[in-house]
Amino acid sequence: MNEFWAIILAAGESKRMGFPKMLLPFNGRTMIENVIANVTESKVDKIMVVLGASRDALVEKIRELDVWNCYNDNYMQGMLSSVQCGFRNLPTDYKAALVFQGDQPLITPNAINTVIEAYSSSGKGIVIPVYNTKHGHPLLIGVKYKDEIEKLTPDSGLHSLASKFPDDVMEVETGEPGILRDFDTYDEYKEGINQIQ
Repeated sequence: MNEFWAIILAAGESKRMGFPKMLLPFNGRTMIENVIANVTESKVDKIMVVLGASRDALVEKIRELDVWNCYNDNYMQGMLSSVQCGFRNLPTDYKAALVFQGDQPLITPNAINTVIEAYSSSGKGIVIPVYNTKHGHPLLIGVKYKDEIEKLTPDSGLHSLASKFPDDVMEVETGEPGILRDFDTYDEYKEGINQIQ
């Protein structure tokens, strides 16, 4: 049984970047390859990449990697539609899924494992990683919430699950600022590149 799946959201149009940001060079690979590599080195068992805009170019990049992928026909409706697509395409025999954004290559395997370990030890169905009181990714959601995710609306978003089921939420401090860091603009990307060189 593959207990822990990663859902990597890579369907966005990268409008603010002006270029498919998952394909930008980052630390010797593309951004999406870095994200997949970090997840692969963690305790996650399987990876589902949700594709939308730039699907063909991304498939070309990840075709040799040990990942599954699905296509979100509704990617222009926003991130929640990709989350729902990812959960819809998972097999039934999993315990929990961790939701990643494809433009967060600084989330380390250690941070991912911290979230998984918090889930395993706490018995909570939703685990939110934290750095200095700020919520980040990956958000871990137990399989029991699969139907709830399908019911969510874009105006509420994925994080509304935690508000709806507060007694089943655990926040875990990771000590890692990378869980907060994404890259929406080219300036943010250049700054990130400079930090890792």
